[in-house]
Amino acid sequence: MPELPEVETVRRGLVPAMEGVRIVQAEVNRPDLRWPFPDRMAERLTGARVDRLRRRSKYILADLSTGETLLMHLGMSGRVLISGDPLGQFVHDHPAPEKHDHVVFHMENGARVTFNDPRRFGAMDLMPTNGAEAHPLIAALGPEPLGNSFHEAHLVGAFKGRNMPVKAALLDQKIVAGLGNIYVCEALFRAGIHPARKAGRIGAGRVASLVPIIRATLQDAIAAGGSSLRDYRQADGELGYFQHSFDVYGREGAACRRDGCGGSVRRIVQSGRSSFYCAQCQR
Repeated sequence: MPELPEVETVRRGLVPAMEGVRIVQAEVNRPDLRWPFPDRMAERLTGARVDRLRRRSKYILADLSTGETLLMHLGMSGRVLISGDPLGQFVHDHPAPEKHDHVVFHMENGARVTFNDPRRFGAMDLMPTNGAEAHPLIAALGPEPLGNSFHEAHLVGAFKGRNMPVKAALLDQKIVAGLGNIYVCEALFRAGIHPARKAGRIGAGRVASLVPIIRATLQDAIAAGGSSLRDYRQADGELGYFQHSFDVYGREGAACRRDGCGGSVRRIVQSGRSSFYCAQCQR
């Protein structure tokens, strides 16, 4: 599933094509994805101007001139692709429609924005912009890891007394929003913390050090366009490249990349997910 860097990369790619631009026509080609679409979704979107594109955790939120906000989630295999060349930035001509093009936005500037999702685990919903943060999918989310509310005191307080592994704590969306398996593995490697360490038994100083490390890991991934594993593409159709920089994720048996370590990357399964780490330099 795309994680925060992939979703942020897609959001940034959509801004030139959609922000400040009217949706001339919205096509909704099926009644649902993971859940049913809202009533009259195509009608409610057609003619609306996209005033602002923002991100909350792994959700893209499009604030509309109609007073509603469109929520989009990519799910396991969802892709949002731009075609057309209205601003001299999008080099792809409009392709022929594909089987899994479930929602299509025809923009006033000539761009076409297509939501393609073969497995249909993605989601879309419409909600009033005022009070959008109360939507059930985002109401309980913790602070954004790249925002001001995610700071050392918050993480130290969230970890205090926790008996769960630090990996599980960082994946808890109520503690910090948007982190997923890949970037937690990478951040814990950079911090030198074993993924099975109990969160409440890590010293406050080491917990506090995780905050800038998590931010740097995410920022590096965003700069590389995210990580392309299986279906992920950027909004222009290009692959992300951060997977070439993984220190531990997916590198079981490979040599540790930390200078002077001499260890190798191992894999364990935690709550059904693979955790990759170096047993020699992560304690």
